[in-house]
Amino acid sequence: MAGGKETPRQKMIGMMYLVLTALLALNVSKTILDAFVAIEENIQKANIVQVDRGDGFYSDVKGEIAATKGADQAAKKKKLEYVLKQMDAIDKETATIIKEIDDIKIDILKKSGEAVEKFENNSEEAIMWKKGEGVRPTRMHLMAVQAKDQYDVPMHEIIGEDIKNPTGSGKKLWADFNNYRNKIVELTGSYSWGESNKFEIKPASINDFTDNNDLTKKVTAMVEKSKANLKEDKQVLIDLYMMLTKKEKNKMHDQENVHWMGQTFDHAPLVAAVASLSSMQQDILSARALALAHWKSKVTTGEYSFNKIMPLAYGPVVANNGDEVELSVMMAAFDSDNQPKVVVTEGATAEVTYPQDGTGRVKFKAGGGNMSVSGTVSIKNKSGVAKTEKWTHDIIIMKPQGSIELPELNVLYRGYPNKVDPTASGYPTTILTGENCSVTKSGNLYVASPGKGKSAFLTVSGKSADGKTVKLKRVEYRVSNLPDPVLYWGNSKSGEKASKSSTLLIAKYPPEIPLKAEFTLIKWTCFAPGLKGAPPTGAGSSIAGASQLIRAVAPGSGVSFNATVKGPDGMARQIGGSWSI
Repeated sequence: MAGGKETPRQKMIGMMYLVLTALLALNVSKTILDAFVAIEENIQKANIVQVDRGDGFYSDVKGEIAATKGADQAAKKKKLEYVLKQMDAIDKETATIIKEIDDIKIDILKKSGEAVEKFENNSEEAIMWKKGEGVRPTRMHLMAVQAKDQYDVPMHEIIGEDIKNPTGSGKKLWADFNNYRNKIVELTGSYSWGESNKFEIKPASINDFTDNNDLTKKVTAMVEKSKANLKEDKQVLIDLYMMLTKKEKNKMHDQENVHWMGQTFDHAPLVAAVASLSSMQQDILSARALALAHWKSKVTTGEYSFNKIMPLAYGPVVANNGDEVELSVMMAAFDSDNQPKVVVTEGATAEVTYPQDGTGRVKFKAGGGNMSVSGTVSIKNKSGVAKTEKWTHDIIIMKPQGSIELPELNVLYRGYPNKVDPTASGYPTTILTGENCSVTKSGNLYVASPGKGKSAFLTVSGKSADGKTVKLKRVEYRVSNLPDPVLYWGNSKSGEKASKSSTLLIAKYPPEIPLKAEFTLIKWTCFAPGLKGAPPTGAGSSIAGASQLIRAVAPGSGVSFNATVKGPDGMARQIGGSWSI
């Protein structure tokens, strides 16, 4: 641009471009610095909001202590005083680290040549507006800072010479910040309610993680291994720890293992360094407000808002005619702008809808045996912390059914496993008993075995969920011996045409007798026309011993057998059969 072959005019134009570029660079730099000032101003205002928010929870508990009077409220007052003590301990820890960060801010401003001795509230010319007090940080006005782009002092004072291993004030601040995190978690999760309810958590330091999901898993595992009150405090302890956790070693540009302090304050302009310190204060004050809100929620109901009420009645899910039914009726309060979140985790595939009445409606199809459906329900308090509880609902599934009876066919057979399928409709448990009849359970059915009398009785009863047994029906049955079976020659029943090639004789019931009883052939005798001498006999089902006689029978002639058979009742029966050839 300014080479030797250029004309004076070209050199002048080139010089103008250089000046213009420099001016543009300065303008961009000023814009960025002003942006840091604006960001820091917003952070300071947010910090004031968090301070006031936490102070409100503290004041609520103090006010409730003042309003709690009389011997009948002594226990409540003692609990409130214990909570206030824990709040004071949290505020003491918070005030200490807030002041430490304020001191670092003032130190780097002072060493950068800024006026920090005089406080002048709302003055556009003053940096220091209000001195910090307790947990409330010092109010500053960075627009009045002259050396906004100064970065040597912040980097040297906070980091030192090595961005991987800080040696300046940042080294102590890092340790104190992590100690505060562990301490506020401990003060929130370690306490005693009387002699029997003692909870404790000793947080470990977790500053190495791959991403937020990995951090969540590690923090959750640490909390769950503690002796904290997981039912009420688990999520708050996790949230507190995570909002105050920063990854210690990071990659910056091409360098590995850069410390968080080095990454944050390396070559950071003065106003940017102050803004980063104010951001740390915001994390601390937000955690303080959450911890105080949680402590307040343990002794007051003010953490949950309600703007509507509705009647609620609930009771047994199954009832029968004549049962005493007890309902619990109450008035439920809910926040129409803060609907609960219902999740079904086990027992059914369900659809959850929210009719905006403070409930989650769980819809699913009943099926199979008795069902146990469970899940969780969550609702957020005013601090935005979700309170989650488990729920379970048991349902007794009754099979829809009718009943048709043939009273003339009420028969129980001796020596036979009479299968009975009783149902006590409307009751979760069915019971079957007998008179002159033993009853045993076999799978989903009963087996009835009658005695020697001419009749027997079966009684079906229902057992309710509370253990009460009610007799529902008593039926009389005739008691009979099993009917005689029919002889079959091969596949041919007595009275039909048989094949000479069939060599088996079987005793069984024909299809019109629906009893599953097996009979054993003990012995048989064969008779046929033209028989000379003694008729052939045999044992068992094979009639091969009569084959010579059968072959000699002319077509169209008849053959008959007399047999002795024994059934499942142990009785020996004499039966006969005839067939044509």
